[in-house]
Amino acid sequence: MVLQVSVSSTCLIFLCRTSSAGAAGPRLNNDQLYKFSYTTEVLVDRAKGSKDGSVGYRISSDVDVNLVWRDPNSKDDQLIRLVISNVKIKSVAQRSAKKNIFQGATTQSLLGENKLAALERPFMVHLKNGKVSSFYCYKAEPASIKNLKRGVASLLQVQSRSGKVIENDVSGRCTVEYKATQGQVTRTKALETCKTAETGFTTYIQVLGVSGESSSVTVFTLEDGFIKSATAKETHILAVNARRTTAAKIVSRQNLTLVTIETGPFEAAGKNVASVVKSLDEKLYAVGVTAEKVKSQCKGCQSLFFPLSFPLLCSSHSLSKAIAPRRFLALIQSIRKASKDEILQVLKSSTKTALPQVVDAVTSSQTPASLDAMLQFLNFADPKGLVLQERFLYACGFASHPNERMLQALVDISKGKIVSNDIKESVVIIMGALVHKLCQKGGCELPTVVEVKKMILEGPDSTQVESDVQMYLLALKNSLLPEAIPLFSKYAESEVGAYCTISLTALQRYDVALITDEVKQTVNRVYHQNRRVYEKNVRAAAADVVFSSNPSYMEVKNMLLSIGNLPRELNKYMLSKVNDILHFEMPASKILRQAMKDMISHNYDRFSKVGSSSAFSGFMARTADATTTYSLDILYSGSGVLRRSNMNIYAASNGAMLHGLQVAIEAQGMESLIAAKPDEGEEDLESFAGMSALLFDVQLRPVTFFKGYSDLMSKMFSMSGEPMNVVKGLILLTDHSQVIQLQSGLKANAEFQGGLAIDISGGMEVSLWYRESKTSVNNKGAMVVTGNVTVDMDFVRTGMEVSFETEASLDFITTVQFSEYPFLVCMQMDKTTFPFSESLTKYESLPSGKSYVSRRGHKQLLPGSEFPLHQENSNMCKRVFDSDW
Repeated sequence: MVLQVSVSSTCLIFLCRTSSAGAAGPRLNNDQLYKFSYTTEVLVDRAKGSKDGSVGYRISSDVDVNLVWRDPNSKDDQLIRLVISNVKIKSVAQRSAKKNIFQGATTQSLLGENKLAALERPFMVHLKNGKVSSFYCYKAEPASIKNLKRGVASLLQVQSRSGKVIENDVSGRCTVEYKATQGQVTRTKALETCKTAETGFTTYIQVLGVSGESSSVTVFTLEDGFIKSATAKETHILAVNARRTTAAKIVSRQNLTLVTIETGPFEAAGKNVASVVKSLDEKLYAVGVTAEKVKSQCKGCQSLFFPLSFPLLCSSHSLSKAIAPRRFLALIQSIRKASKDEILQVLKSSTKTALPQVVDAVTSSQTPASLDAMLQFLNFADPKGLVLQERFLYACGFASHPNERMLQALVDISKGKIVSNDIKESVVIIMGALVHKLCQKGGCELPTVVEVKKMILEGPDSTQVESDVQMYLLALKNSLLPEAIPLFSKYAESEVGAYCTISLTALQRYDVALITDEVKQTVNRVYHQNRRVYEKNVRAAAADVVFSSNPSYMEVKNMLLSIGNLPRELNKYMLSKVNDILHFEMPASKILRQAMKDMISHNYDRFSKVGSSSAFSGFMARTADATTTYSLDILYSGSGVLRRSNMNIYAASNGAMLHGLQVAIEAQGMESLIAAKPDEGEEDLESFAGMSALLFDVQLRPVTFFKGYSDLMSKMFSMSGEPMNVVKGLILLTDHSQVIQLQSGLKANAEFQGGLAIDISGGMEVSLWYRESKTSVNNKGAMVVTGNVTVDMDFVRTGMEVSFETEASLDFITTVQFSEYPFLVCMQMDKTTFPFSESLTKYESLPSGKSYVSRRGHKQLLPGSEFPLHQENSNMCKRVFDSDW
């Protein structure tokens, strides 16, 4: 979604007519009163909307300006008095009286008697060398009124020489560049440099985040050394990177026009500005020229308990519906305004079915109060609360803008009593994810981050417990610390297959520039088994690392030469991987083509190997804003039983990449069931099957389907087993909050949020009776993204909300019939028909309750599809389904 803010200001500022040569800025004459007309207006609309279709308002007034005092030693050191009068407020759009909320309203009824009096009360500006040095007004005046006055005062700043300077005005402390030509001065304000008291936050993942562009240009026209006019335009553009076609804009204009010059008061006597101001009005205080924070009047706001009244939020079965993330976002907005005690009350009063979703929302709110409430509510020594504990940990891992305190909370939990080993592993694994996010924000040297880095880096070598070593390796995989690369390189050559696989898949996630020649040598040793024999899935993972790490010609040639000498299914996997790289034009495709010109490396004997393993990549969606791709890698044992299934989904936008989803299923030690001979290096493996998931760049704790022969025997005779849940919950994907201080003194607020309800499950079933195995990965989800842009003064509120939402289901099923060899394998990847809708709401409202609302939107049903795989798979599926009849 795009937000465009444009400010166009036309003002007249003045230089002394008698002697302007050498003036640093505007100079006023003594005993003259400069009378101006002033107008400022704000409009909110779509990016390409017309003025008549906008919502917004216009404030017009007269402004009288006169010189109060000048330093005898410097003509450019002046104290100026300004008085605003004859204020009027009306709509900017041409609408019927029925739709015009300002119809029949007076300025006093809109502002109130006190605020109108404050706006019309005189204020003073200390102008020194063309810059506003001080701003004087009554301290007790409302912040919104003072900001409007600051907007006028900021228009008095101009210098007659070219150059870059740092200026303070209502926008903050900003870098400004002046370019002076004959009869004209152009002022360009670098808005991205402006420092203000109000700061926001944004999602750390660029693909899911919000990007912005801004500009501010003021052109002053001079005539005989007198500034005749000044026109300013300020533009802010914000866009949700994944979908930039949904757009909105705010346009604010200012016009300050000199009407006439009359005889005015004489200068006051005094040694300095402070003494002169005090002698004229003791109630005037220097309050600074930068904008003050305006507290919005939240009339009619939802209470914290309001979102909980929605019945569908209370059920985990509704997670595949758009209503779930929509109400999830509403609950987050309420929680961010609530105290710790209020949040605790909601947690304690929630029903059993609602509580997991409430935990997701409270943790995702990421306020000090919400974190304190969760830490007090959860008891990690209670075995009955495992679901809530894991939901809390996963929400921490997916946090949009975590801080050191959240990481410290997990450190404290890890040092306390944890009744479940699964929860203990999740705590450490998620700590790695938080380390990565904090380091991305420049917080790698924070004390808690340093402590956790030390713990997870030393962890693998500090224990002999296999599950603990895997836990630390997975935490390091999440952290993506450069210091962990030597450790992954070491464990890639381990005798334990799980260590090797984790380490190799972790190396594949690093920037190619960090993969040194030493690391490449290690990975090549693993693939070619130079020191010991490895399992097939380990060698396949090593091949993936080599191909994705800018391989050399000799590395690629040696891998091609190995084909034909590998175990049968690994041969087929490597052939399919090579063809996939060439077909999908991956980075290694160029060097592969060079190596394949050698007929010894590339010949019929090598490239005609049969088998059922495969690797394939394709496009899920391609738009102007984002591209989504998928890949499916399947590796079987020589007996036809699944060894590894790996499904990946990636999203790319504007040069940034996101690993959106990875679901990997691994199985081993199942050959004895069908009296088959295990492959080389896999003779003594224990029967095992499990699944691990990586979601939005965060590796989650793996789950086990079965482990050991007895567990396997109890589950293999029937194919009616229910899929095992891997991750279920609500995730805050997009989270952007920004305050845009306009030069007019008005203030725009932008809030973008995207919520995802997700349910991922998977299973593996084996039937000896039918000599068939089936693996399934089921992904269901619903996403809602909303953007709310408002200009909220305490006497009128105008704004616009844009949103889009969708629901989707993606299933990946692999069926293997191993009654004969080569066995039959059918892979299916299906996307169901899904709805998509967009909406646009524009509104204006007054404190009296009078309002105007305009709504529009559209809905559509997008057809489902089966994603194409290679032709060989299509032929095999026909045979599998034909054999069922």
